[in-house]
Amino acid sequence: MSAVSRGGTSGAAGADVGIRGGRGANPDGARHDREPQGGVAGTVTRIADYRHAPSVPRRVLPRPELSDREIEVLIAWLGADSKDDAASGLFISASTVSTHLSRIRAKYAAVGRAAPTKTHLFARALQDGYTTLDEW
Repeated sequence: MSAVSRGGTSGAAGADVGIRGGRGANPDGARHDREPQGGVAGTVTRIADYRHAPSVPRRVLPRPELSDREIEVLIAWLGADSKDDAASGLFISASTVSTHLSRIRAKYAAVGRAAPTKTHLFARALQDGYTTLDEW
């Protein structure tokens, strides 16, 4: 196996210069383990350690007032491949789905949480509790 395929680089003579991170060699050839930068060896930092840090107040997101029908259309559209598919499942036209989505986007923009794409609307639906990841 070449040094490049292991994540390292090769020197002019073909010798392995080293693999980035983890273990390395001192100039005298002795092996050593590097401690994580800014951390203590053997500790694991999890994302949850940062989510509810007591020194950082959690920001409350402004939530627009969506009607029950807007929520229903939003969830149907998020689960569909197209506006036509969502419309047929709700027994409405695709243009009605577009109208609902335009109004939903306008409401999110009005509270400072613009949602120009389907991915953004999915994130907003999750953040505001209209759906959960378990439902998908």
